[in-house]
Amino acid sequence: MKHEALVVGITGAVGGAIGAALAAHGWHLRALHRDPARATAAVGTAGVEWVRGDAMNAADVARAARGVDIIVHAVNPPGYRNWRGLAIPMLRNTIDAARIAGARILFPGNVYNFGPDAWPVVSEHSPQNPRTRKGRIRVEMERMLADAAGSGARSVVVRAGDFFGPKSASAWFSRALVKPGKPVRSITYPGRHDAGHAWAYLPDLAETFACIADREGELDEFTTFHFGGHYLEPGIEMAQAIRRACGRADIPVRRMPWTAVRLIGLFHETFRELMEMRYLWDVTLRLDNRKLVDFLGTEPHTPVDTAVADTLATLGCLPAGTGRTVRSMATPA
Repeated sequence: MKHEALVVGITGAVGGAIGAALAAHGWHLRALHRDPARATAAVGTAGVEWVRGDAMNAADVARAARGVDIIVHAVNPPGYRNWRGLAIPMLRNTIDAARIAGARILFPGNVYNFGPDAWPVVSEHSPQNPRTRKGRIRVEMERMLADAAGSGARSVVVRAGDFFGPKSASAWFSRALVKPGKPVRSITYPGRHDAGHAWAYLPDLAETFACIADREGELDEFTTFHFGGHYLEPGIEMAQAIRRACGRADIPVRRMPWTAVRLIGLFHETFRELMEMRYLWDVTLRLDNRKLVDFLGTEPHTPVDTAVADTLATLGCLPAGTGRTVRSMATPA
């Protein structure tokens, strides 16, 4: 019998990647969207059972979740706009739906939860004292999940670094480092070149979620894992990987024009929200994935050069087919 999974946010990069990985593992996919016809064209995922509805409507989410085993909650307000006003109610609706259905929630987390007292190596038990508003919202969301576990809504949080990979148009890699749809003529690196930085290649992260979903019955009612991904120290190694993918060692690396970002942020909410996260580019932060490796036996890991080439190709910065979407199951050191 196929397991049933509801993906809330399947048209996003993370939700789409996790949905594809679950389908490859034999899960039957259901997806909630306000316009299924438009979503089908955008996602292009065959075999998805679409349910018309809004993640902000509790009844819609509960109806879509009827009979499912897991709910992937991968929906976020676009461009960080009105994040708390939208993110908290949407998560609350997913929690209520999971409680009714007896399903487990799969929740992609990030490193916003952590402040200076947790750096440089962060485990699942590190203190969560964020220094930003978005970090406090993330802590609140995870606390909601932890509290709900005692009343029948089980969940697992997988925290990861900055996303890159197919369809990651809204991530830092494509917002800052390169310009989608154009050959790479320069690279803009947002932070200190010597600070270590954690990256998460979406196909690897999605495969991790699918492996966890297959064994979710072995987990506590609420648990968290850290995804090691591609930790690069010095962080400027990502720019070197882009150069290698392009076959050009002479591509100039420029600094992020943070002063301009700050000025634009006075009038533009997305830039203002990006500015708030600048500090993560100037500090070394590595996610300790030993708990995840202990549970799965390994962490899905694509070599960084392959992952970067695939990302650039899907962003239209390299000819299609330049990268190879081949994963190895080697655990990063």
